[in-house]
Amino acid sequence: MINLTEKASNKINELFTLEENKNNKFLRIAVKSGGCSGLSYDLSFDSEIKDRDKEYLKGDIKIITDINSLMYIMDMTLDFSGGINGKGFQFNNPNATRTCGCGESFAL
Repeated sequence: MINLTEKASNKINELFTLEENKNNKFLRIAVKSGGCSGLSYDLSFDSEIKDRDKEYLKGDIKIITDINSLMYIMDMTLDFSGGINGKGFQFNNPNATRTCGCGESFAL
């Protein structure tokens, strides 16, 4: 399961309304190789559900992740911090043993 805070949900809904391609209906969360800790998070909007995707519905937001990424982000909470010192989206991942200073990459 992947969790969203209220702040993250509000920001995602705001971004959905600004999205140029209105066909994008899902938030895709993926993990890719790279970043200063070895793995990095990837957020995007998508309109296609693939065979090996897992779907979650959090309020009115449908989250999609591929099963390979899911093992890295299971039980993760996506938060959002705005304002003058805000960092944007924050990944609170209980599976990460190490994260980088910016919080966008991690290691297991």
